[in-house]
Amino acid sequence: MTEFKHVAIIKKANVYFDGKVTSRTVVFPDGSKKTLGIMLPGEYEFNTDAKEIMDIMSGDLEVSLPGQEGWKRIKGGDSFEVPARSGFGLKVREITDYCCSFIA
Repeated sequence: MTEFKHVAIIKKANVYFDGKVTSRTVVFPDGSKKTLGIMLPGEYEFNTDAKEIMDIMSGDLEVSLPGQEGWKRIKGGDSFEVPARSGFGLKVREITDYCCSFIA
């Protein structure tokens, strides 16, 4: 899916790590949410409440997921899933464009 139709966008940005990770929240008619964002190169740790699916549109990074050993390389066109109530690490190698889906 390259575009979303009939959605609301929260104007206020989500800003993390001194502006190195930013996103905007998209709300769908059924109440589900996604965020669209950009990550600059760096290392980041995130915590999750809900299950998340991260679709990487462009970029190059490594992810450390709960229950898995080591780091997995992810590039544009790839995705990964993060369990609810957990956390994950990222090593972003180049500017990365992403879409995060929150799964209820």
